[in-house]
Amino acid sequence: MNLAATALGTAVASGAAAALVSLVTPAKARTRVSGIGTMLTGAAGVAAGAAALAGQTAQASFPWLLPLSGFSLELDRMGGLFTAVTGAVAIAAGLYGIGYARYGRTVQAVQPLFVVAMLLVPAAASVGTFLVCWELMAVTSLVLLLAEHRLRPAVASAGRWYAVMTHLGFVTVLIGLLWFAALAGGDSFAGLRAASPPPAAASAIFLLALAGFGSKAGIVPLHAWLPRAHPEAPSHVSALMSAAMVNLGAYGVLRVGFDLLGGGPRWWWVVVLTLGAGSAVYGILQAAMASDLKRLLGYSTTENLGLVFAGIGAAGLLASSGARAAAGLALAAALLHTVGHAAFKTLLFLAAGSVVHATGTGDLDALGGLRTRMPWTTGLFGLGALAASALPPGTAFVSEWLLLQALVHGLPAAGMVTAIAMPLTMAAVALTAGLAVATFVKAFGIGFLAKPRGTAAERAHESPKPMLFGMGLAAVACAVPALLPTLVLPAVGAAAGFGDPAERDLLTLRLNGVSGTVSPLLITVGLLGGALLVVAAVRMLAAGRARREARLWDCGGGPATARAEYTATSFAEPLQRVFDNVVRPETDVDVGHYDEARYLVRQVAYRREVPDRIERVLYRPVLAAVATWGRAGRRLATGSVHRYLGYGFSAVVLALILLAVTR
Repeated sequence: MNLAATALGTAVASGAAAALVSLVTPAKARTRVSGIGTMLTGAAGVAAGAAALAGQTAQASFPWLLPLSGFSLELDRMGGLFTAVTGAVAIAAGLYGIGYARYGRTVQAVQPLFVVAMLLVPAAASVGTFLVCWELMAVTSLVLLLAEHRLRPAVASAGRWYAVMTHLGFVTVLIGLLWFAALAGGDSFAGLRAASPPPAAASAIFLLALAGFGSKAGIVPLHAWLPRAHPEAPSHVSALMSAAMVNLGAYGVLRVGFDLLGGGPRWWWVVVLTLGAGSAVYGILQAAMASDLKRLLGYSTTENLGLVFAGIGAAGLLASSGARAAAGLALAAALLHTVGHAAFKTLLFLAAGSVVHATGTGDLDALGGLRTRMPWTTGLFGLGALAASALPPGTAFVSEWLLLQALVHGLPAAGMVTAIAMPLTMAAVALTAGLAVATFVKAFGIGFLAKPRGTAAERAHESPKPMLFGMGLAAVACAVPALLPTLVLPAVGAAAGFGDPAERDLLTLRLNGVSGTVSPLLITVGLLGGALLVVAAVRMLAAGRARREARLWDCGGGPATARAEYTATSFAEPLQRVFDNVVRPETDVDVGHYDEARYLVRQVAYRREVPDRIERVLYRPVLAAVATWGRAGRRLATGSVHRYLGYGFSAVVLALILLAVTR
């Protein structure tokens, strides 16, 4: 048994053991046992993924574990990348969870099992194994999401949305893969690769799989659960879901579309590209308008997975056009963005959880002034915000630049569809990058700088050390792909079946007279060096002058207060005006008058909300129809035994009539 198989077995054993021990451990030590078990499971997952990326394919089969099909595992390079990413997120989240909060026995036991399920999904080698691991991942994540359902009614609502959406997605994946297995005459992935289903059946299977995996990834319009679930889940669970679980939706599309179905026609990837680019733009628009910190990060997940899907779609489209090198580069960009997003989204959700832990709220309008009260959390969130912004030396800059390189290299590819799709996708990526900068400037500046705008922010305190150390690990993970991408690109290229993009002369950066490959580390050192020189010069000039305190003229207004600051709502108002026809904000002005004199205004309450327009157009009519059907169904349940017997008799008669007609 090679290292990959040994490490994967160790991960499963560690997670199962941690779950069992958490069930019998006293409450005081239960959080620590669950957190350490999650960390060990994640570390073993990283080892298994690294070994698979190095070429050690792990294979194992347990025919007795599942009836009919058995339980088969095979971890290749592509699965190894997702396994390593999931394990790394679990390490940081497990450490953070030790200091975050104490939950019940069930929640603590399920946490390492959730990580085990996510590690097994990329290693599944048969349809039965994949579906079992996928459902185990869905059920365990639902239990973790409902950890605080007794504290807030919104948690139960988010749980219902998540349960319905994830299981509807599971049904579509189930139908597609079972149909594929029936056509192939077996459910092993090796048999599916060798099969040649009819083109119409292959297209239907791909679309079913795309719907299910897109729902898990939060792709528009199947994203409705994501901005609800992340604000209500414990923050380390949000990190596991947003930085690790949603990636497996992209993995599913890669595994089914590229591996099992062998690529498919061009229009498949036009659909994926369109969904990805649209999700990226729509997700970041909603994030720019959001005033709740974790909801903002949830919509940011939709944006980043949209970019990943755009890279996957571009890879498939370019491959079908014959541009194999550009296709490999686009796929490498998508996988690199998956790695980078996992790193900075882990850090951002953990830092947001630190804010909620210290203040009890994630409302940006009620925060501010956290820089002096939570300096470590402020610095770490700032690093995560920089990493999420497509600016050098941010983590997202490297992968988005690589994606743009792939789109540019794909422009000469033959075909009118490619010639139209590539520039439009480039425009979507550029727009997304600009809105991402505005979004995270708002999140950091409004939430952490200036003066506190509420009593909760005034009473804020720094987080416990386990939480800070967990955020620190995530910060290190952010820095590696940003500053040293050459350490990550070979592994990403191997997972894409492409090799190192830098060695193939497809990764270049040209800056005003500087030609060749410029290291992001040198850019970072230059930026930091310049900033330090400016600060040193200012201090030297100030040191040579006598300092005295004087009150400046303030037009009689007095010292500035928190009421004069920008809020998240007012900061986003110019963007709302620009995209007014897209986001359609709702404004409500409530004017209160004095009882003694109705013509004298006592107060004016102004509220502006940006609803999810897609949810309103697509989901509300469906929910209204279901509610109407439910109310109609109540009339059938009157409590009368005679009526129920009549229902049964009518059903039997109808069945007999159908049998007689169909014979």
